[in-house]
Amino acid sequence: IRLSLPPLTEERRKEYIKVAKHKAEDARVAIRNVRRHAKDALDRLVKDGESGEDDVRRAEKQLDETTHRHIAQVDDLLKHKEAELLEL
Repeated sequence: IRLSLPPLTEERRKEYIKVAKHKAEDARVAIRNVRRHAKDALDRLVKDGESGEDDVRRAEKQLDETTHRHIAQVDDLLKHKEAELLEL
């Protein structure tokens, strides 16, 4: 089976870029939600006395680094996808 697809128009490419940006923002929001839930869990550990504040601060720093790394990865993927869609 062969499918012949017409080349994308500039208007359609821009629509795909908007969709990609929307999906990237959804991914960023999901990453931030995971961070918020993890931070709440860490705060509960301190409140319940199950862990020391130093350990929690260290874990929060690690959590922030991980969050920033994943958001940067999403941004890089978005830039790559935009460049790919703008190619003729």
